[in-house]
Amino acid sequence: MKTLIRNATVLTMDKEMHIYSPGYVLTVDETIKELGYESAALPDADEVIDAGGGIVLPGFINTHCHVPMMPFRSLGDDCPDRLRRFLFPLENEAMTKKLVKLSSRYGISEMLLAGVTAFTDMYYYEEEVAKACEELGIRGVLGETVIGQKTCDSEEPYGGLGLAEAFIKEWKGHELVTPIIAPHATNTNSPQMLKKAYDIAEKYDTLCTLHASEMDYELTYFQEKYGRTPIEFLEATGVLGSRLLAAHCIHLTKEDIRLLAAGRVSVSHCIGSNTKAGKGVAPVRELLEAGIPVGLGTDGASSGNTLDLFMQMRLFASFHKTVNHDRSVFPAKEIVRLATCEGAKALHMEKTVGSLEPGKKADIILVETDSVNMFPCYDPYSALVYSANPSNVDTVLVNGRILVRGKKLRHADLRCIREELDDAMGGVERCAVKHDVGGAVAAVAADKGFNIG
Repeated sequence: MKTLIRNATVLTMDKEMHIYSPGYVLTVDETIKELGYESAALPDADEVIDAGGGIVLPGFINTHCHVPMMPFRSLGDDCPDRLRRFLFPLENEAMTKKLVKLSSRYGISEMLLAGVTAFTDMYYYEEEVAKACEELGIRGVLGETVIGQKTCDSEEPYGGLGLAEAFIKEWKGHELVTPIIAPHATNTNSPQMLKKAYDIAEKYDTLCTLHASEMDYELTYFQEKYGRTPIEFLEATGVLGSRLLAAHCIHLTKEDIRLLAAGRVSVSHCIGSNTKAGKGVAPVRELLEAGIPVGLGTDGASSGNTLDLFMQMRLFASFHKTVNHDRSVFPAKEIVRLATCEGAKALHMEKTVGSLEPGKKADIILVETDSVNMFPCYDPYSALVYSANPSNVDTVLVNGRILVRGKKLRHADLRCIREELDDAMGGVERCAVKHDVGGAVAAVAADKGFNIG
């Protein structure tokens, strides 16, 4: 199958940051075959997509997510200690294998419609997330959660360790799914379990991801118990290596940054969820100056409320320019790099995705420039960061397959996916009322006829 995208401003996001305008991209099956300036003699193709002068670029890469948490979106958004007060209890009491499956389908649909072609996930029943990736055609880097407490898919603390290894064995080598392991956080795993999780990553030549240096109380805990920062603790535990993808990394010292660089650790920066929760702004400028790969992440929809990277790019620009008191820092071109090729580097996938180059996988998006918010478009990078939103994503290809065309899913019915999820969310709403998440939840549950007494 040959697909030709023409009449476009092509942002390759390669090392030289080549732009072809007007340009074209030709894919053959799952691979990019050629690209360049458009001429009178374009290559033949089975399907031709006229970009109408829109922006064509690599698909966005979401480097940190909990996609099955979709049913918790907008629950207790402004409550303190939300993780332990609401989310852990809701997960343990209401999350099921079926709900993970349906939630994953909905969350993946949202990402595809927003131009996300690959994402990293940490959750429970991760095999259901993998099946949803396979069904809908997105690229997933997926890790079963390992945590020192009972969970919805394990009666025993740390039961995720065995589940994670079995998951890696089953899905390793899959075309779209890359299985990894995901110990939850520095302070929810013992040092021994963190090391066991990292050893599994080494054994199967894959990644290990966790939350690190995210919470104020996390810093206090490690200082009081070990006399170290969380990053120093990870280094002493033996898991601060090149297989580690550390999410958040908000509260870092200069020594922490040195250790991350020395260990060749990657970082997922979740500006939306971090600032919404008032946690702070990670020192991304210093991380990049130290040579540490940094990608953008949305976190779960229960934390950041959205799974699109347009929001993350815009927030990134606003917060980091403010923190650095410098309008010129992080120009739009650099921010788009974080959402594409730098995200691929953080996931060790830069040889296959993240830029438009012959031989790489055809993970490509088309952002139209006809809508009212996209005119005029003097600088395509600025338009993506400061003007665009998910509604401007017209076409999405993953692995050469067209998954979104004309702003609609091509192989799935979003309305049916949403209705199936809505029908399965009664348990979440009952538990939300039980834990006093909010009166609005009770009203919704009562309106659906659920017994919430």
